[in-house]
Formats: sequence, C-alpha cells, structure tokens
Amino acid sequence: MDHAWIPLLLSLKVAGWATAIDVVLGVAVAFGLSRWRSSARELVDSLLTLPLVMPPTVLGYYLLVLLGRRGVIGAWLDKFDIQLVFTWQGAVIASAVVAFPLVLKSARTAFETVDPQFERAARTLGIDETAVFFRVTLPLAARGILAGALLAFARALGEFGATLMIAGNLPGRTQTLSVAVYAAVQAGDDSTANVLVIVTSVTCVVILLAAGRLLPQRSMASAR
Repeated sequence: MDHAWIPLLLSLKVAGWATAIDVVLGVAVAFGLSRWRSSARELVDSLLTLPLVMPPTVLGYYLLVLLGRRGVIGAWLDKFDIQLVFTWQGAVIASAVVAFPLVLKSARTAFETVDPQFERAARTLGIDETAVFFRVTLPLAARGILAGALLAFARALGEFGATLMIAGNLPGRTQTLSVAVYAAVQAGDDSTANVLVIVTSVTCVVILLAAGRLLPQRSMASAR
C-alpha cells in the first residue's frame, strides 16, 4: 500500500501548506477589497480570480517562467541556492495559486456581509482598528472564511496540471495523488490506478463530511 499512502501523505502536506498560505493572503486581500472604494476594485478582483478559470497548464507555465532558474524570481532565489522547481515546495506554490480564488471570493463575500454597525459600536467603546478586526469583523466572517478554506483544501488536494508542470512526477518527492493516478494509467498499471482512485475518492468524501459537520458547529458557535 506504500504506492498509495506515500502520494496521499504528500498530497495532504501540500494541500495543508497551500491552504494555510491561501487563508493568510486571501483573508488579507479580501478584507482590503471589501473596504476599498475604487473603480479599479473589480478589475483587481478579476485579475486575482483568473487562476479559477485559466487552464492549470497555463498557470504552470507562468510559474515556470517566474520560478525557473532563468525566471525573474527563480534567478534571484538561485543566488541563495534555493530551487522550487521539481520540489514539493513548488507543488505547494502551484496548489496555492490555483486554490487562492476560492478563499478570496468566500472571504470577501463574508466580510461584505458583516453588519458595519457592530464595527462602529466597537469603535465607540474605544477599541482600535486592529482589535475591531480580530475581535469583531473576523469572528463574524469566520464561517465564510472556513467554507473557502475547506474548498481551497479540496481543490489543492486534487490539483494536477500546474503541479505536474512545476513539480514534475518524482515518486516519493513530488508525486501527489492526482499525478500518481496519471502515471499509473500511462504505465498501464490498472490495479495501482484503481487503488489510488479509491483512496482519492474516500479522502474527498471524508473532507466533504468534515465540512458538513464543521460549518454548522461554527454557525452555532457564532450565534451564541
């Protein structure tokens, strides 16, 4: 079963890190967009949402151009002996880029539905803006952010195109579940492909069941 568990564990690690990055960046950007009053806001939002509709292989190519040794970022990182291409860290970046719009959209909607009267009431009590965000705005928007995070995790777990482009298919190092399924099918190894598909399906069902249980609990906690 190592041929199934190793890609699964790697996929969970990659998806976990990618989701953590997306939550931090997505919440910050979503809050900024929800409070920004400018005609350029929707244009910026559209540009940040592009990974949701753009072909993953195209995203992978862009990442290669940026992060490869001859790329703008990759050449700079190479000076410090840091290489992201064909590493699990590169897979994290690819998954984070692809899943980012799911957190952004959910978090922005959540922030925009927060009643501003609660924030104004907190300010009248002498609470500074940072405390208002962490004690009032963020808790009220937490349910939407959690929903986006779960969707982003599921999307990152199944990412294939961009991951294959930038991280490759190195068993035990960059071979995630989706890439392992592709490799098994290409090699004509139906038994391995079947096991990997079952593991992937069961994992996705578990994530969806967890989402179904967590969201109502979060909603009840917020209501209290």
